[in-house]
Amino acid sequence: MGSSSSKTVAPSLFLENPWRQINNGENPTDQHFVENYKPEVEEQNLRILLHGPVGAGKSSFINSVNSVLQKRVCCKALVANSCDCFTKKYTTYRIKKGNAFYPFVLNDMMGLKNTTSRRNRRIHVKDVKQALKGHIKDGYVFNPENKLSKGDRYYNRTPTENDKVHVLVCVVDTNTASLMSDATVEAIQDVRDEANGLEIPQVAIFTKIDEAFPEIKHDVTNVYRSECLQKRIEEFSKRVGIPINFIFPVKNYHSERELNPDMDAIIINAMRHIIDIGNDSLNRKLRSQT
Repeated sequence: MGSSSSKTVAPSLFLENPWRQINNGENPTDQHFVENYKPEVEEQNLRILLHGPVGAGKSSFINSVNSVLQKRVCCKALVANSCDCFTKKYTTYRIKKGNAFYPFVLNDMMGLKNTTSRRNRRIHVKDVKQALKGHIKDGYVFNPENKLSKGDRYYNRTPTENDKVHVLVCVVDTNTASLMSDATVEAIQDVRDEANGLEIPQVAIFTKIDEAFPEIKHDVTNVYRSECLQKRIEEFSKRVGIPINFIFPVKNYHSERELNPDMDAIIINAMRHIIDIGNDSLNRKLRSQT
């Protein structure tokens, strides 16, 4: 009796109506959109840049998107096993589609450490700005003490539209979202200012939702019925300025060996909106050039 009651999630944690509608289980609409996405211009790629605090799950999100699209659990991007930053290099990830690749790429970069050093935060923001403008080549090793210089061999002097970022994604650990220092929030806001100046839209991904809330760990389909998650996203939205409808909670693949249709649904839904938002930005830029 005791064991069965311990698995019961308190009804008070649930909202009467979900705060966002999503199809649980198989999600053919979102899956079809992502699998069949094509930019208007041939040979053009949509570039998605992931940034955010150390250990938030940027690499895990890339792996999860790859897993959903490959229809098996994959591990293309390396993932850290500690709270330290594992990603040191600027890396572009392309996802296989048969004998070709999907026409969107995901870029991973060094995470923002929770540091009190204003100099390090400024360097981080400047590196993100260079990435947004397409000036960083693959393989560049980030240095928290020095920003990328124009004389560096990894500096791209003449970026094309394919090198530039079209949508910026801030990846946040749900467990620590409400505990972010003012310095970290300031750095995220500074990055947003740079992206706004370049007319690049921004969204946020909330990861590790199952670790933060037992009602979601009990059943991932509760994601949009969790009042606690809704409140945490609202708080984050107020602090950094990203609208709530541009924030997407996900549970990344971590220890699972088999795909879970309910996890796939929220991952592919987030990816569908990221592509949709980024594609609008890409089309505006291409039309302005004609």
